[in-house]
Amino acid sequence: MQLRFTILYIALIVAVNYAFTVVPLVNLPDGTAWPPVSLLVGFIFVARDFAQREIGHRVLVAMLIGAVISYFMASPVVAVASAAAFLVSEFADWAVYSFTRRPLSQRILYSSALGAPIDSVVFLGGIGILSPAGVAAMTASKLVGALIVWWLIRRREMAAG
Repeated sequence: MQLRFTILYIALIVAVNYAFTVVPLVNLPDGTAWPPVSLLVGFIFVARDFAQREIGHRVLVAMLIGAVISYFMASPVVAVASAAAFLVSEFADWAVYSFTRRPLSQRILYSSALGAPIDSVVFLGGIGILSPAGVAAMTASKLVGALIVWWLIRRREMAAG
């Protein structure tokens, strides 16, 4: 069994959580803080979709492994907020990905569109900087990664017929 996307998924969770502890927040025009590292989180949602193709519903175990490792590599506040956000948003993302019988590109797009705002609300609330502007900016930045991958996969699906 190949586990390359599962390992990538776990590594991305840990890497992004660590980056949240070392990359400074950026102030938005309304004065709220936004973590620029959130630009990378959209790729985690997509990596989760590919990991699920490898290991099925056990992808939730991979998410928990990433969260536990993050606890030791990131600040406890970030690790706990991230774990809570991943548990809630990844479950929603996983459910959409698992139970829709759409082409891969659409499942990636739909699951990310649902998971990204949920993740943003829970995470920003968990680290104490929840604001509408922050949620909007973080969600939009996460969806950039998902849209790039959606476009690439959609092109491949269309070329295959």
